Amino acid sequence: MNRTHQLEQLKQELLHRRDALTLALTGDLTMLQEIRRTGGDVVDFASDSTAEVLSTQLAEAESRELANIELALLKLKKNCYGQCEECGQNIAWPRLEALPYAPNCIECQRMMEDLEDDSANEAPLPFPTLSTHHAVYRNPDLV
Repeated sequence: MNRTHQLEQLKQELLHRRDALTLALTGDLTMLQEIRRTGGDVVDFASDSTAEVLSTQLAEAESRELANIELALLKLKKNCYGQCEECGQNIAWPRLEALPYAPNCIECQRMMEDLEDDSANEAPLPFPTLSTHHAVYRNPDLV
């Protein structure tokens, strides 16, 4: 199988996935609009809230995937599909077969994920606490 034929197959997969995501997002948005906020007890409200959060998160993930697919289709049109956005090298074919809209080669993707993990694992800055035992914060009217 030549590369042109392989690219056409990946393009068809991208188009099919784009159509499926578009339909799913339309359904998710409709479902979100139909969620009622009437009556029920606290458990019902919590359940509805959880379902809404999950639906929203799923819609956000699908929207990101859809944007990546649109970008991959644009790259196919401009004949720059399969080039890593970070280093400019060709993305390995098995990676493109597994994830046709992959924007980066596996090495650059791992490096970016490691950087994200490192920043997520950094200790947050301490938040100052107000102590009622410290003279600066003591209200003289309450002493």
